[in-house]
Amino acid sequence: MSTENLELTQEWDKVFPQSDAVDHEKVTFHTRFGITLAADLYKPKGADGKLPALAVSGPFGAVKEQSSGLYAQNMAERGFLTIAFDPSFTGESGGTPRYMNSPDINIEDFQAAVDFLSVRDDVDPERIGIIGICGWGGMALAAAAADPRIKATVVSTMYDMSRVAANGYFDSADSAEARNQTRASVAAQRTADYRSGTYALAGGVVDPLPEDAPGFVKDYYAYYKEPRGYHPRSLNSNDGWTVIGGSSLMNATLLGYIEEIENAVMIVHGEAAHSYYMGKDAFARLQGDNKEFVSIPGASHTDLYDGGENGAIPWEKLTEFLRTNLA
Repeated sequence: MSTENLELTQEWDKVFPQSDAVDHEKVTFHTRFGITLAADLYKPKGADGKLPALAVSGPFGAVKEQSSGLYAQNMAERGFLTIAFDPSFTGESGGTPRYMNSPDINIEDFQAAVDFLSVRDDVDPERIGIIGICGWGGMALAAAAADPRIKATVVSTMYDMSRVAANGYFDSADSAEARNQTRASVAAQRTADYRSGTYALAGGVVDPLPEDAPGFVKDYYAYYKEPRGYHPRSLNSNDGWTVIGGSSLMNATLLGYIEEIENAVMIVHGEAAHSYYMGKDAFARLQGDNKEFVSIPGASHTDLYDGGENGAIPWEKLTEFLRTNLA
């Protein structure tokens, strides 16, 4: 197994302040596809022995310096050893060409994080959980279905990216005709990219923001394009994914076996989020009395990225759930 030599930024460059209650370091680990991932590791100061651990990623098109790092640092303050990682082909992680995504590769990213945590001397391998935010919520559920080492899963403001790719927002393009139009467009772009020798980028969050933009697009802008959440390595803050990068999501079913997840799952969603229907639909399929849905009144999709103006992230509920199920 080989590891890529990554150049990692050592100074603090997150969109949130550094906590003096945890130790922080940069780490790397590799996937079964041979891609080296970069992560920030957070550990409670003065902690001894084997700790419960969490791997965190998301949102889809974000980097670990944004929301996932905030979640990881906060949970480390609550006694967990945590890592927030950049997915394959993004941020400081390895993999070329850049800005591609794949359901198989991204589910593997979570499982590789569990590999890394499982062999650390300061981690109890029987007490490992994951947190997936936004589009990485769907990836987290898929990883939990695939890997029983994941003893607890928290999904925050989730997207099922395969559903959105195949059906459009709110299932508004759920037809063979609409999907075939998308397939034809992607096929034409593949030809153009191969001819040019480069991959066209789709663009991140729309900028400038149109006056008639939907509310959720305005919310994305307020996070990714403003100082609140902007980061120079974030795809959503800048030029986005490649146009063809996520085309395989249309032919995938990320949540195909979530009924078979035996370990604990918590889905957290804002009632005002445009993505709320995806969280509710996913939860309705889960089985067992160790599953929990937490609905946050008035919270939008991006309020659960960093808490928004009203501190929407239910940190104490997350902590209680994870302590109980990683006991």
